[in-house]
Amino acid sequence: MGPEPLPLHPAAIDALQRIATATITTVLLKRGLRNVWLRGTRPLAPGQPRIAGRAFTLRFVPAREDLATPASWASPISTRAAIEAMPAGCVAVVGAMGVTDAGIFGDILCARMQRRGVAALVSDGVVRDLAGVLGTGLPVWCQGTAAPASVTGLTFVGWQEAIDCGGVAVFPNDVIVVDADGAVLIPAALLDDVIAAAVEQERLEGWIMGQVEAGVPLPGLYPPNDENQARYRAWATEHAS
Repeated sequence: MGPEPLPLHPAAIDALQRIATATITTVLLKRGLRNVWLRGTRPLAPGQPRIAGRAFTLRFVPAREDLATPASWASPISTRAAIEAMPAGCVAVVGAMGVTDAGIFGDILCARMQRRGVAALVSDGVVRDLAGVLGTGLPVWCQGTAAPASVTGLTFVGWQEAIDCGGVAVFPNDVIVVDADGAVLIPAALLDDVIAAAVEQERLEGWIMGQVEAGVPLPGLYPPNDENQARYRAWATEHAS
């Protein structure tokens, strides 16, 4: 169902794990992309690491009583079947329409995802079986928890297709980065450009922070004027590895 999942190059993962989602949003803003932060995606547990991976998408629509039943869990088109198609290293991105009174996944499904090597679960919905989900060790970003099962409020309809998650259009194999600020999307076609620009942005902001700590006032420093850009370039050249 849908396009074949693609791996994310280890070098890209390594670079993105060192770049804050806030930096990525700034870099994308400069390229005209404003709607890249997936609303409602908060870390389920404190201290979850920054993670990057290709999006493996799942889509829910509103519950319809003849389709959203416990029997549907055994259907060929089910969350169970979707999990078995997830490759190691992917980020499962679940469009749940922001529904917060029906848990999309519980501990058993999360345990299977963890066992398959899924890097993280991201959703604008909620999960259930909180203690069990946390016990699986699967990093989760979502809106929180709810006891009822998904079929009480949602119908699962497919995977590896374009979805809406948190008001953002997510396509299979786009790149997702998650940290304490939530989940951010990088369009697949822009990945290399965004990584290069984000690395430089982080370097610049590190220099600016050093200037702030040294007592330099913000006007002309952040963003840097011509004089401070020249100072930064001199510093960057001196500290080039």
